Amino acid sequence: MGSSTKRNIIKIDEDKCTGCGLCVPSCAEGAIQIIDGKARLVSEKFCDGLGACLGECPEGALQVIEREAEEFDEEAVKAYLGATQPAAHAGHGGAPHACPSARMMHFKDEGTRQTSAGTEPGRSRLTQWPVQLMLVPAEAPYFRNADILVAADCVPFALAGFHEQLLKDKAVVVGCPKLDDVGFYAKKLAQIFSSSGARSITVATMEVPCCSGMLQAVYEALDMIDQSIPVYTVTVGIRGQILSEVRSR
Repeated sequence: MGSSTKRNIIKIDEDKCTGCGLCVPSCAEGAIQIIDGKARLVSEKFCDGLGACLGECPEGALQVIEREAEEFDEEAVKAYLGATQPAAHAGHGGAPHACPSARMMHFKDEGTRQTSAGTEPGRSRLTQWPVQLMLVPAEAPYFRNADILVAADCVPFALAGFHEQLLKDKAVVVGCPKLDDVGFYAKKLAQIFSSSGARSITVATMEVPCCSGMLQAVYEALDMIDQSIPVYTVTVGIRGQILSEVRSR
């Protein structure tokens, strides 16, 4: 442990913290992570005390205070980020939020937008960011009491009506079981399902055999947490038609 001094450092009120994760990407040093459903300070020496994370917390759980703390260590931060970021890019590490593009956002469907050319014929039904299963925080607020869509990442390209037919009024995660680890998917989905109180799960896959891994991951996740949540499966053809829609569990 390094030497300590009286300095500014972040304080997290765990009673107020909901584990939403909004503060995590705002800390460039990676000092804050979601651990056991709460934002926690990974190490005192990673926090510079400047408070870049303060404005990101909707619950007011963060404040900068002055107290005895280990001195900020910039070299230790560089070593820490160097160890965690490659794993995050590989998709299976513990710090996916180190990437600013994965900053969590939850927004509302604003309806049909007006442009200089008139009313747009369609609109996005997406109400969250990120969407990749590797990047979404398991306890993100947009999963709570939601109907969750688990989609193979080719489905939105094939199905022209994806937003209106499948995405509307749902929280979504997307992935590719052929390119990623189905076991990891199952564990991440189990975390999402167990903490969200999901109302239903819709699994949308392509007709190709490898896509069945998405449904397999969902089933394994539900078996892990022993919860009964209705599961609906939608199979999309490579020419863009819906081939089947059934309740599978």
